[in-house]
Amino acid sequence: MRNFGYVAMKTSPFQTVADPTQDQVFRFLGAASTFGGALVQRCDTHAAVVFLAGDRALKIKRAVRFPFLDYSTLQKRKVACEAELEVNRRFAPTLYRRIVPITRQANGALMLDGDGTPVEWAVEMVRFDENKTLDRLADRGALDEALPKKLAVLIAVMHAGAARSETGPWLMALENYIGQNTAAFLRRDSLFIPREVEELDQRARAALARLRPLLLARGRQGFIQRGHGDLHLGNIAMLDGQPVAFDAIEFDPVIASGDVLYDLAFLLMDLVERGFTRAANEVLNDYFATTRRLEHCDALAALPFFMSMRAAIRAKVTAARIQQVPKSQSAEVCRSAARYFKLARHLLEPTVPRIVCAGGLSGTGKSLLARCLAPLLPPPPGALVLRSDVERKALFGVGETEHLPSDAYQQHVSAEVYAVLNDKAHRAAGAGYPVVVDAVFAKPSERAGIQAVAREANVEFLGLFLVADLDTRLRRIGGRGPDASEATADVAHQQEGFQIGQLDWTLIDASGSSEQTLTRARAVVDALLAN
Repeated sequence: MRNFGYVAMKTSPFQTVADPTQDQVFRFLGAASTFGGALVQRCDTHAAVVFLAGDRALKIKRAVRFPFLDYSTLQKRKVACEAELEVNRRFAPTLYRRIVPITRQANGALMLDGDGTPVEWAVEMVRFDENKTLDRLADRGALDEALPKKLAVLIAVMHAGAARSETGPWLMALENYIGQNTAAFLRRDSLFIPREVEELDQRARAALARLRPLLLARGRQGFIQRGHGDLHLGNIAMLDGQPVAFDAIEFDPVIASGDVLYDLAFLLMDLVERGFTRAANEVLNDYFATTRRLEHCDALAALPFFMSMRAAIRAKVTAARIQQVPKSQSAEVCRSAARYFKLARHLLEPTVPRIVCAGGLSGTGKSLLARCLAPLLPPPPGALVLRSDVERKALFGVGETEHLPSDAYQQHVSAEVYAVLNDKAHRAAGAGYPVVVDAVFAKPSERAGIQAVAREANVEFLGLFLVADLDTRLRRIGGRGPDASEATADVAHQQEGFQIGQLDWTLIDASGSSEQTLTRARAVVDALLAN
């Protein structure tokens, strides 16, 4: 269900415009006879009513006027339907069919797609299983391990094809959102503690002021775009095994616009709020790996603010539903609003940026460890993961699981790979964001290089070096499926002769199970986070 909560609501969530014809239309579309006897299901939102019948979904714009949209006349509703069709065909072309008139026939009867005078307009969509939206899948614990990668690719493709938007109006809107959120929270002082509301307001405004030069630069770089605008779990469905985004914002180009990471932040926040922090971290890292934009590393400075804004808007919108739900549901709605508000505050709490390295010879399990450690480093959804195997493939312009020629592993290429890792780590850590670097780090110069990056960025550093016997490493290498690493048994034997030199990193025994390795590494990381 869409949440129209981007601007301050007045005393009523919406203003209904007197339109008796629309009530007749709703009764007409709610009748099974309209659809040849098919069972009809009605779904109501603030600004629309959706009728589900057979394989069709018909969406009617309510005759309402919000501060930020106006559906008060038939012509305005027709224009809005046309805009919705145009916008959403970018994201879900197979779902959005056409605009359908509801007409008044000569005998006075209503007809769907008739040849009489149009009295209402509907967006016709292909009906899909409502239980396949990601919010419902999450409620059932049915989000599979392959989903984060699919989501990242989906969003990367969406952003690649999006049009640029003006930066100034969007920045002004962000500032307005902060004030509107604060005003809405203060009106509900029984739910939101005023002192905490003022603290959130101050931190959000300070963050926006600090980030303004970065966001202006992002606009010049083309990263302020007309995106989906409402990319939460409820607006993504799994169709034929692939995620499809629908119900994008069509009524206001400014509300639908923003930094591409602001668009992504809604999904990340929604996953974190539901307790799927690791999945959110995987979406973030897969998005970065898919887009491969170096500038996004600098923009990580804005991600906590973006996610906090999304959480605050959700808190406001959820709280506005309290008077609209049955009394039996009001307590849960209050709890939900409070959780979003708490997350909005938490995301803006100061954190200590860190670079954590997972080093070790092939087969020690450093890549798995890196992925497991990343969600643990604040702020949510956790650290950016940089992996040498992935960066090497990117240098040659091939996919992560494609094979590279032997000369791709020459010494000068490896030096270039470590230079890329260092550059990205410096950018992200310099932006105040945590980083986990996954590479062998066999040479003292490679370890010294990443430690120098941490010093230059003035962030904490933790080096972990995983160790395991040759037989264990060979067994793991032999049991790998498709992966960015191309280490073989021959490579593992060759690495036995590496001159590691003096190690001042923390040694982690990786000869046991991956769970045991993670437990040992977590103890070290937890001690770091506790200081």
